[in-house]
Amino acid sequence: MLAGLMTGVLFLPVEAVGQTGARSAGKGACREVEFEADVKAGQPVDVVFATGFRFLLEPLASGWIVRVLASNEPRGPHDYAELATPPYTSVSPLLLSTDWSFRAQDAVGWNPRRFRYAANKQVFEELAGLYPKVMAGDGKSSSRAAVLVSEQPEGVIEILDARLAPGLANQARMAAPVAGHFTVTPHSIDQGAAPSALGKIEELKLRVILDLVAGGRPAAGLRQESKPCTTEPGTAPVIERTATQHTKGDNQRQPPRIPANEQKP
Repeated sequence: MLAGLMTGVLFLPVEAVGQTGARSAGKGACREVEFEADVKAGQPVDVVFATGFRFLLEPLASGWIVRVLASNEPRGPHDYAELATPPYTSVSPLLLSTDWSFRAQDAVGWNPRRFRYAANKQVFEELAGLYPKVMAGDGKSSSRAAVLVSEQPEGVIEILDARLAPGLANQARMAAPVAGHFTVTPHSIDQGAAPSALGKIEELKLRVILDLVAGGRPAAGLRQESKPCTTEPGTAPVIERTATQHTKGDNQRQPPRIPANEQKP
C-alpha cells in the first residue's frame, strides 16, 4: 500500500484540473488523441498513444489503476501519471477500483476522471526527485511540485458503460464528493453476484482522451484532434472546449488524487 498522507499545496492545483469548461493543458498541448477500450476484471488495457508513451490500465484485485509509462524505458518504481497526479496517498482518479472504501457503484459514478502525466523524462525525473521531500512535508518542494504538475498534459477517462455487482455498505465519506454520476452512467447489474460490502466492477467500456505534448506524434490508428489554444500571462496554454465535446458527466466535481505505484494485482 501507499505511504503516509501527503500534505501541502499540491491539493489545490490538482483539484483545479477537474473544473468544467476550458481546462488547463500542458505547455504546447493543443492536440489530443482518443481511443476506446472494453475491459473485464483481471485484464489490462495497454496502448501506445504517442511516440515514447504508453497508457496502461493495470488490473488490481480491487479493479484497475491508470499508468502512463515511457514505452522505450524499463519500468521503474514510479510512473508518469502517478507523479503528476498528486496527492500521493489519498483518493485518486487513477484508481478505478474499490480501494479507499469506494463501493463499485461509487467508482463507476466518478465519471469522468481527469489526471495528468509528466510531459517528458526531464519533468519526470524532477518530480521523482521532489517526491520524497514532498512526502516528508517540505513546503518548498511541495510548492515547486505544484507548479510543475499544473503545467503537465492532461488525460480524461470517460466510463461509457459498466457491469458491476454493487456494494452493500453505506457510502464512504470520501466517495460522496465525486461519485454523483452513477445513475447517469450506463451500467448493468450482475444479479447473480455474491453480496459484499464494496461489490465488484466486472466490466468497463472506456473512452480515453490524452493531450499530446508539444511536438508529440500520435500513434497510428488513433483518433486525433486539434484544439484552439489560448495563452494567458503566467499560465500554460488552455484548450478551449465547447459544451458538446466529450461532455458526458463533464460537470463532475473532482477531488484530490493518489498515485499508486505499489499497488499491483
